[in-house]
Amino acid sequence: MIAVDTNLLVYAHRRDASWHGRAREVLRNLAVGAAPWAIPWPCVHEFLAIVTHPRIFKPPTPLEAALSEIRNWLGSPSLVLLSEGETYAEALFSTLETGRVAGPRVHDARIVALCLAHGVRELWSADRDFTRFPELALRNPLVVP
Repeated sequence: MIAVDTNLLVYAHRRDASWHGRAREVLRNLAVGAAPWAIPWPCVHEFLAIVTHPRIFKPPTPLEAALSEIRNWLGSPSLVLLSEGETYAEALFSTLETGRVAGPRVHDARIVALCLAHGVRELWSADRDFTRFPELALRNPLVVP
């Protein structure tokens, strides 16, 4: 299973994002495909915080439009939302220890731990900070290799 990070969600949503077209295509292909794909719940929360923030986007996305976007993702029959479960704590502790994580990187470790706890094989993100977690494959689908 593939999981999608916040930055791809933001790029796909915001028409003014430099990677909008490619990100929108990537998400659409996942959403209409038969293969399961995932979004960690913290990425949904972060998406809302970013696109509705008036200091990040001028104008920010109205809350109603951001929620509508999330509802569209939820309409994909192959989408799996990743949340904490019984195996999450150990995955988080291991990820924090092996990545030597502290401070703001705890958020990234949380995403990785959720992915690992749910059997995700690859995280799609434009954020290279995830390379500090070698236990999860990272791929930027916006860039052609």
